[in-house]
Amino acid sequence: MTGPQKTSPLWQPSDARVAEANLTAFMAWLKQDQGLDFTGYDDLYEWSVGDLEGFWSAVWDFCGVIADPERGPVVTDADKMPGAAFFPEARINFAENLLRRPTNNPGDDSDALVFWGEDKVKRRLSHRELYERVSRTAQALAAEGVGPGDRVAGFMPNMPETIIAMLATTSLGAVWSSCSPDFGVQGVLDRFGQIEPKVLFCPDGYYYNGKTIDSRPRIAEFTAQLPSLTKIVVVPYIEAEPDVSSIDRAVTLEDFIAPYPAGEIAFTRMPFNAPLYIMFSSGTTGKPKCIVHGIGGTLLQHLKEHMLLCDVKPGARVFYFTTCGWMMWNWLVSGLACEATLLLYDGSPFAPDGNILFDFADAEKMTLFGTSAKYIDALNKAGLDPKSTHDLSSLKLLTSTGSPLVPEGFDYVYRHIKDDICLSSIAGGTDIISCFVGGNPIGPVWRGEIQRRCLGMAVEVYDDNGKPVTGEKGELVCVKPFPCMPIGFWNDPDGARYRAAYFETYPNIWHHGDFVELTEHQGIIVYGRSDATLNPGGVRIGTAEIYRQVEKLEEVEESIVIGQDWEDDVRVVLFVKLRPGIALDEDLTKRIKTQIRNGCTPRHVPAKVVQVSDIPRTKSGKIVELAVRDVVHGRQVKNKEALANPEALDLYHELPELTA
Repeated sequence: MTGPQKTSPLWQPSDARVAEANLTAFMAWLKQDQGLDFTGYDDLYEWSVGDLEGFWSAVWDFCGVIADPERGPVVTDADKMPGAAFFPEARINFAENLLRRPTNNPGDDSDALVFWGEDKVKRRLSHRELYERVSRTAQALAAEGVGPGDRVAGFMPNMPETIIAMLATTSLGAVWSSCSPDFGVQGVLDRFGQIEPKVLFCPDGYYYNGKTIDSRPRIAEFTAQLPSLTKIVVVPYIEAEPDVSSIDRAVTLEDFIAPYPAGEIAFTRMPFNAPLYIMFSSGTTGKPKCIVHGIGGTLLQHLKEHMLLCDVKPGARVFYFTTCGWMMWNWLVSGLACEATLLLYDGSPFAPDGNILFDFADAEKMTLFGTSAKYIDALNKAGLDPKSTHDLSSLKLLTSTGSPLVPEGFDYVYRHIKDDICLSSIAGGTDIISCFVGGNPIGPVWRGEIQRRCLGMAVEVYDDNGKPVTGEKGELVCVKPFPCMPIGFWNDPDGARYRAAYFETYPNIWHHGDFVELTEHQGIIVYGRSDATLNPGGVRIGTAEIYRQVEKLEEVEESIVIGQDWEDDVRVVLFVKLRPGIALDEDLTKRIKTQIRNGCTPRHVPAKVVQVSDIPRTKSGKIVELAVRDVVHGRQVKNKEALANPEALDLYHELPELTA
């Protein structure tokens, strides 16, 4: 079988599929309601970035946002980034919008959440049951003193109770933040220690690759260092009735909600730009930045992406392989606002034999399969052929993100998963809790390309001179404001850190830090991050988190870590400068990796640990990861004049340890 040719698209939607798409209905509605006539996606896109007020007002109305009737102006200070404010007078509640289906039909026994915990646990909750459990949990949180602006945190697997806790929190106008339970003690403290949550939800344990991991010893250790917590709520997962006596201030979930019968939820409507989520950056230059996302901007952006760009309809069955430490979890749960069923999976995607996610897809009639480029690559390397082993007739859309999907990954999807499927590679980030570029369900898929710039996102590609280019690699920027810009960073009262993160390179323009190309098809190719953030397997990792663990070892004086391009992915390479007289051996290498695994997560563990005698620094004392990365990849280092010891770069040139 010959591969798809670059001169023709890999896939095009049928006429029937285009006619049935939400995007087609949106354009028809705009024509009838406002007299606007669009010939297709590109025409619609140009209007969406040219008339911000008209577009975002239309999204609000078409997607049926639930809010106070008087919403006020659409956007103020639209010429300022940061500074623009969308719907500044509107009042809204996030959970109310996500629970619209059971609110409208209290007896709805159709699936809201279906959960598989590897091959160990299978559960489902109806929309009615979801509403009732949110009601009980919200009452318990309110009794604990949780209200608008308070933080509630989840150290949780991707299971129904995580969504229930988030919805209960946000129904009260409080703020939710989460990470996955494979984080080490320091990784949790670096995050939750900054935001001082009042209540923590956590599991007794979790499953991974067939193994059972008890979370309680780590929970006891890190919660002892979080004095802001008044209650730790332990969710049963690996045990039916977990013993929580080892954790101070802990109660089981059942005991927490026992006094409160289900009833009507009193949703607290908050300002559109009040905080909803606190997400965490990768922590490249210190502790992770706490990125605060607003209620309305997150909801409006996710409604747009789910309904218009992913064609999610009521009753759709939406899946994303994600942990609760990745923004795709936040994205996934917003599918409830489209009245979809969410398919939740926690654990290894290859437990026990590599087929479980496709088993899940068939068993639950999945319509949207979301995953990472790394997973698709792993399937390819494992030689799996889901097309021949599974039905997959329900699947309409496969989304891929986390790292660029290579052209061979596109080939694999169409050859070995399904030939009639819209493959939407998407890209955005934690910074915007959504996408800058993504899918177009009524347009073609070209090999190796993200289909389109997302509606309402005025994305350009800038060359080294700050000029927009097509067909050349450059920096991804957004030249006009959008509703899901962060409302700020936590503990950044004057906004200085927020402005420095996105607006210093190009004043009044969002600089995202992705190295991309706008193609002749108006698609996007992402070549990776343009900064030092590591990205193995599509998981963004901050170098500072690794340094804090490695340099706890007495043998290590200092270290520097980079991402090395390797086999269509990135692998983490750690260079260590050891104390005089100490040589790196197998035992020390193992202890370094164990320290990183225990203090961070398994994803932080380097593929290679290499001993060096010196680490290059700037004259102000900062180590230079980008310069080392350039040397390892054989690229010219442009900033040698800024280095105090430029000769140290020679130590990283053509190292034999990095050729295999």
